[in-house]
Amino acid sequence: MNGALLVASREISSYFRSLLGWAIAAAALLVEGIYFIAFGLSEARMSAEVLKKFFEGASGVTMIVAVLMSIRLLAGERENGTLVLLNTAPIRDAEIVAGKYLAALAMIVLVTVLSVYMPLLIFVNGKVSLGHIAVGYTGIVLLGSAALAMGMFTSALSRTQIMAAILGAVLVTVFVTLWMVARKTEEPVSDFLSGLSLHHLRQSPFMTGVLKLENVVYYVAVTYFFLLAAVKTLEARRWR
Repeated sequence: MNGALLVASREISSYFRSLLGWAIAAAALLVEGIYFIAFGLSEARMSAEVLKKFFEGASGVTMIVAVLMSIRLLAGERENGTLVLLNTAPIRDAEIVAGKYLAALAMIVLVTVLSVYMPLLIFVNGKVSLGHIAVGYTGIVLLGSAALAMGMFTSALSRTQIMAAILGAVLVTVFVTLWMVARKTEEPVSDFLSGLSLHHLRQSPFMTGVLKLENVVYYVAVTYFFLLAAVKTLEARRWR
């Protein structure tokens, strides 16, 4: 665990030293703000509907941010030749993956927290419960965690950052659009595919302030599965 924390602190330092992390955070907040103004505040709505619109935009942006931040975590190290240094250090592959995941997740949480002024604007002319805001943000962080884990898996698979970006985008898109495929199938296949969908049915309850344990478990399970896949991929590549 100490190795994971060392890797995480190194990664977080690199985010603050470079412009990449700040550029992604600024772009994410800008897009979320534009979406919120264009679709949430552009016409008369109930306050809860305005908040739901905000979370719709934030969820899409968070998935994109998660994939972008995952690209360099392992594929970038491999492309720059620095992954060999990590592999020769007294750190297990699981600690490398965990440390990089924790650092990127911390940045996603930071970007998410910085957007809180937008829901608070609703209180100027309306009223929403703080519980609704808290549940919505919980869903955003869980969604970002799952998308980040998927991106780390494709980053572990890829030799270049471009390939990691393509594979990460494809994998997340497939999981997001599974609900569309489910509509073309019959039960029990449709139920299975809907249950696997990353965003549609799983994220909607969070947006309306409804916290369901099954959805929390789903996102934690997806995160664990793809982080484990990333670890196993690194271990397989180490002995080639």
